Amino acid sequence: MRFIKSLSRTENIPGTLFPLEKMGGVTGKEFLDKVFYITDGIMLAQVREITGIDGTTLQNWLKRGWVASPAKKAYSKEHLARILIINMLRDTMQLSRIIYLLTYVNGNDPEDEIIQESLLYDYICRVLAAISDPDSAGVHGIDEAIGTVLSDYSERVGGAKRRISSVIRIIVISYYAAMLKSRADDLTDALGR
Repeated sequence: MRFIKSLSRTENIPGTLFPLEKMGGVTGKEFLDKVFYITDGIMLAQVREITGIDGTTLQNWLKRGWVASPAKKAYSKEHLARILIINMLRDTMQLSRIIYLLTYVNGNDPEDEIIQESLLYDYICRVLAAISDPDSAGVHGIDEAIGTVLSDYSERVGGAKRRISSVIRIIVISYYAAMLKSRADDLTDALGR
């Protein structure tokens, strides 16, 4: 259990190249608010700097409709949140399955949206922080953490909270799998030293 909890102390803000420690431990909404503090949109180069995703990959995601086209080449907070969610999962989950999860929550039509993706990203980060707390039950307390985080969510559509909860659970477990894989790779690389 301690091994899993200790992973988050050295990790980046989910989906980014930014170390948690250097950003003062902010994630989710606080991180997005910092990025968009003085602007409503960021350019492709800034998205690449934040995520480490190359421009070709981002253009492919746009072409496939996995990320909505930016207005006047400026990516909004919602664009970035979606990109961060996709990026944090792509080491352990097929892109088509990630898109399925996001579509399961919000559908394909903006009118079907039950949660802004920036809020979904915030909830994911809050659950990760809760289960990473040294006093928590770790991943075994994921359902309790999700319940606490979603306590302020107000359903616009019946069953929305259940759908969001299911998706957050899958995303958090997959993200932890990616962190464990990364840790196993580091340990394997250290064997030869």
